[in-house]
Amino acid sequence: MAFLIKSMVGNPLKSFGFGESSEEKKEGGDVSDPAAAQGMTREEYEEYQRQLIEEKMERDAKFIQKKAERATVRVHLREKYRLPQSEKDDNQIQMAGDDIDLPEDLQKMVVEDQDEEEEKSSIFGHIQNIQNMDVDTIKEKATATFTEMKQAAEEKCSVM
Repeated sequence: MAFLIKSMVGNPLKSFGFGESSEEKKEGGDVSDPAAAQGMTREEYEEYQRQLIEEKMERDAKFIQKKAERATVRVHLREKYRLPQSEKDDNQIQMAGDDIDLPEDLQKMVVEDQDEEEEKSSIFGHIQNIQNMDVDTIKEKATATFTEMKQAAEEKCSVM
């Protein structure tokens, strides 16, 4: 009978924080020391926790570095193709600091692109483009255009 009354009255009161006393909590399980639960001494457990924290900090630093490198790549691509800049990328780069470098492969690609752009913008680049054109196709296009213009002029003009 006491059990029935306790379960009817006690359970609703526990949800409000009035129920369980400290003695009842100790009876439930004696796992107050997390080191004992892991099967370690207190010192081993503290060292283990320090190592976990250090590893997490290293992972976070590497993650931030990778995010900043990706942002740097995006910034370079936006500059190359003249797209609007993103504040998000700038913020990621600033969070990582100034020690952000592009990967070696990307650096080579950027240098090659810059060299190609310089060659194309020079007079010699334009001359090379002219040399690479197929002269026969240019002649065919010119004659086709000329004959089309001649036919259109003959249709419009009654003297010809």
